[in-house]
Order: sequence, then C-alpha cells, then structure tokens
Amino acid sequence: MNDQGAPSITTDEMPTDPTGDPTIQSKHEAMIKRLSNLHNSRASSKGDSKDPSFESTKSFLLLFNNSKQEIECSLTQIQQIPDMDPDQDLKPDLEKISLSISNLEKLVAENSYFLPPYEIRSSLKTISDLKQSLDAITSKVKPRKKFSFKNKPAKKSEKSSSVMADDPNKTEQEQWLSYKVKDSPGFRSKQNEVLIKEFKGSENGEYVLSDLTNCEVRLKGCFRSLFINRLQDCKIYVGPVLGSILVEEVEGCLFVMASHQIRIHHAKMSDFYLQCRSRPIIEHSSGVRFGPYCLCYDGIESDLKEVNLYDDTGSWANVDDFQWLRAVQSPNWSILPKSQHIDMVKI
Repeated sequence: MNDQGAPSITTDEMPTDPTGDPTIQSKHEAMIKRLSNLHNSRASSKGDSKDPSFESTKSFLLLFNNSKQEIECSLTQIQQIPDMDPDQDLKPDLEKISLSISNLEKLVAENSYFLPPYEIRSSLKTISDLKQSLDAITSKVKPRKKFSFKNKPAKKSEKSSSVMADDPNKTEQEQWLSYKVKDSPGFRSKQNEVLIKEFKGSENGEYVLSDLTNCEVRLKGCFRSLFINRLQDCKIYVGPVLGSILVEEVEGCLFVMASHQIRIHHAKMSDFYLQCRSRPIIEHSSGVRFGPYCLCYDGIESDLKEVNLYDDTGSWANVDDFQWLRAVQSPNWSILPKSQHIDMVKI
C-alpha cells in the first residue's frame, strides 16, 4: 500500500454448474457438506444466542415467506396499474419494494449460519427472482413516467435501466451494490483523509465507502450493512456489521472488518483481517490475503456480543473462490503468514 503524504481528518449477495463437470460437481458437493456440518454443529450447541427460540428453520421460513408474499403482492399491484396513467409517480413504490427485498436478503445473511444448505440456496434463488421481477417492472415504468419530458433523457434513462437489469456480466450483488451506493449515507470521493464515523442509537442502517484514494476509514459501533466500491490504497477499520459487507473494485487496500457475511468482487493485492460467521466469498479477485480480526476500541466487546460475532469461528481462513472450482487450492487467495500480521489496531 502506498503512503501519499499526511492525511487530513474528517468526521462525520450458490453458483451451479451447467456443464456437468465432475470436478466442479465435487467442489459443489464439498461446499454443501461443509454447510451441513456447520448447521449440525450449530444445532448441537445451546446457549450461544440471545434468542434461541428464533433460531429454527421453521421460524425463519415463516418470516421469510410472509415477507416474500408481501413483496409479490406489491409487484402485482404495480403491474396492474393501467398504462393510460403516465402522470402517476411510482418511484416511491418501487423504492419501497427494493428496500423490502434488501431486508429479505439481510434476513438470510444474518441467519445463514444455522440454516440448512438447501434453505439457503432456495432463499437466495427466491431473492434473485424477486430482484429480476423488480428490474423488469422498473425498466418498463421509468420510460412511461418520463414520457412528457425531453426524448433524449428518457432514452438515456431507459438504456441505463436496461443495462442494470439485463447486463449478463454483472452479478446480482454488483447490481444491488450499484443501486445502493447512490442513495445510502457514507464517505464518497475523498483523497488523503482520515474519515471517522461512530454509530450510535438509531444510526445503524446501511453505509457506503465509495471512490476513496489513500484514505483511512474508522467506523465504530454496530450497523446493518456496508457497501465498499472503488477504493485505492486505503486502510479500512470496521466494527461489527450485523448483516453483510459487499466489496467491489479495490486495490492495494487493508481491511479489518467483522460481519456475518462478506463478499468480495474484483479485489487486487489487498489484505483482509476478518471475523465472520460464514465463509468469505471472492470472485474475479487475485492477490488477496486473509488473517484474523485485530481491531480494538472502547466498547467493541459488547458490540461484538450484541451482533453475535464475539467468538472467532475460524471462517476467515476458509475462503470460497467462486471463479475457481477445481479441487486444488485457488491461486487467487492465501492465508497471511503470522510473521506478516499487523499488530492490534486501536481506534
């Protein structure tokens, strides 16, 4: 990582193999077996959760299916709106549905460590279908809503929406990240700064780090989810995240983060010191290394316990590379040698 002068201080989403390749199938079966073992281990242990009564597949499915039905009902209502009403503003309704789908995905992320593998796959498939339905409706509604304006912006909006909905080169998480980066609070477009944020009380929603260069970011306290996009030569120190962390397009960075679920896309030559409930996932990445969580600040122990991340499960050392399905170790990631670990970071 590069040092570019003294900084100033600022405060403030399971692949399947269509080819039938036995090696890939073997890798997939091994992954499912690991999830099954994790589920059995979780089921046999008691007293770890503040609310064990919720940690049952039956309770989860009841909540998940109720939320799914509400989203499907909302989508159906929008589809039934007559095309003859171009003046009706459907943006609030679409944003509400998008938020509901995001909350549904967070529900899966937060409880994936005790769910059976089949239920995880089935839930993620359902969420994917809901997102596709929303994207399809949005691509039809937006041009109609803006029909009375100039033709060029309308075409541009239509094209942009279509690309986001149909681009086969984008994963669902990338599309979700692209959408959330636009409207969530966070630090954006900074260089050579120390950026500090402490979450208190009701300030526990989504947060974004986007387009940062040679910055140090310190996020203290608990919050629900973190979206990281386009970072170069940065140091990121993050307290416990209840839901998921999505990382996209980073290079030469250092991350110290705790979360239930961590997904990393298009990362190069970066180190990740993690504490997580499920195995980290990488895609289209190279030269990434992993070590154990090493962050300290006043009150971090109670924060970690509050979101059930206090115990080190060792998941940080078991990385799934979705672009490397061979039986041998992926060359894209490695475990950091102890001799190269950074010291405990106190913020």
